[in-house]
Amino acid sequence: MGRSVWGFWQSVLSTAVLYGSLALFTSILHNVFLLYYVETFVSVYKIDKVSFWVGETVFLIWNSFNDPLFGWLSDRAFLSSPPTGPQICSPEVVLKRLSALSTNGPLFALSFLAFWVAWAAPGLQFLLCLCLYDSFLTMVDLHHSALLADLAVSAADRTRLNFHCSVFSALGSLSVFLSYSFWDKDDFYSFRVFCVALAAFSILGFFVVSRLLQQRFRKELHPKHQETAALKEVGDAHAPPTYPEKSVTIGQYLKQLSKHKNFLWFVSMNLVQVFHCHFNSNFFPLFLEHLLSDNIAASTGSVLLGVSYVAPHLNNLYFLTLCQRYGVYQVIRWLFLLKLGLSAVMLLAGADHIFLLCVFIASNRVFTEGTCKLLKLVISDLVDEDFVVNRRQQAASALLFGMVALLTKPGQTFAPLIGTWLLCVYTGYDIFDPVKDSVPPSDVHSSSGSGTPPLRLGCFYMLVFVPITCAVLQLAAWSRFTLHGRKLQGIKALRQGGQHGHLIGVKII
Repeated sequence: MGRSVWGFWQSVLSTAVLYGSLALFTSILHNVFLLYYVETFVSVYKIDKVSFWVGETVFLIWNSFNDPLFGWLSDRAFLSSPPTGPQICSPEVVLKRLSALSTNGPLFALSFLAFWVAWAAPGLQFLLCLCLYDSFLTMVDLHHSALLADLAVSAADRTRLNFHCSVFSALGSLSVFLSYSFWDKDDFYSFRVFCVALAAFSILGFFVVSRLLQQRFRKELHPKHQETAALKEVGDAHAPPTYPEKSVTIGQYLKQLSKHKNFLWFVSMNLVQVFHCHFNSNFFPLFLEHLLSDNIAASTGSVLLGVSYVAPHLNNLYFLTLCQRYGVYQVIRWLFLLKLGLSAVMLLAGADHIFLLCVFIASNRVFTEGTCKLLKLVISDLVDEDFVVNRRQQAASALLFGMVALLTKPGQTFAPLIGTWLLCVYTGYDIFDPVKDSVPPSDVHSSSGSGTPPLRLGCFYMLVFVPITCAVLQLAAWSRFTLHGRKLQGIKALRQGGQHGHLIGVKII
């Protein structure tokens, strides 16, 4: 009976659905982490400012370093396969990724739980929790992202995989709706129980889905090995190798990457994008409190919070259809222009238009996060270009994703540091010690003309000037990116023609 049920689910769930569902088990935890980890350590555990800055600085270093390190450990065999060694086919690569996910997924969920119980001095716990959590998150994200490039090459198939990721990520964002009901910094027990339930669900999901996918690709691998052996006997001795294979050191790889101009322009743009996404996540509760709390009900704030986390994934379903018609490059450019335009309109309207302010706070996060969801497609295209230009034996997907993270993840740490610094410099408000707010009580209702309190005005300027600055910088970098249109089509044709292993047909599985 058990085997028949297991076989039923294997037949019903396609590879694309199973791949997408892995995003669910990550997003239900990571969204809660982004929203509450700063508030938890500042307001609940009372971490001091020095410990916070030291923890974020060490985290910045480790957060950037572990991505290329784990990517190199994962993919170095693909860069230095000897001419006489066995060919590496796609099912083998996929099985390697799934094995890593089946181990690191549950460990990632357990590391998430370490934030919500005080078990050490706040400064030490902050540092250890951030580094431990990010290590397992990096392993999960690297291998899941690399699968996008390993499972398919065509834009249509990759868009299909990304579509399912967006659907399941939207479902995972529902944890933000639920978390608002459990969050209470004065009584933390209910929130802890809620986090334990989320982690248990994530552990079970990683275990079941990884097992389903591993069984599927083991069945795929056996006939591939037989086919490879038969071809080797018949004609391998008469066919010259497609590409000359040689050992590639980390120094040579970095030199190759430094000449990859599209990669460099992409990471320049993406660094700003990562900063803006995490700035929105870290300061969303602050904007709600100081810009809207006196003018909207608590339930409205909860809705705004939930919508800002769910809508980007739902919006991405529409963005992906636009990508199929106009290309990913053009859609991302439109989103940058939209961000710039909306921010300029909000700046001209001012902080007193509450309805417009609600729409802008939500839409700013929706469109910024929506852009982030499309960037994996661009990185997958960069994997194709790297494979073709440097004549790889197998595409080093995880390593390239790791190198992108090396150069862009600092934005994740810069966001809370720069944000708190700007707030303190502009308004004198210190989130670490609000009692010592340097804004005198007599000035709370003074304003530069409209009776707007300085703290509220400072939050408003942060809200609009950060996206304006980010949009201008991103449009400048994105205009230099050339991997689109006919050039991208040519790269994909060469990748499909030069791939040694057998690519897996997502459509038919």
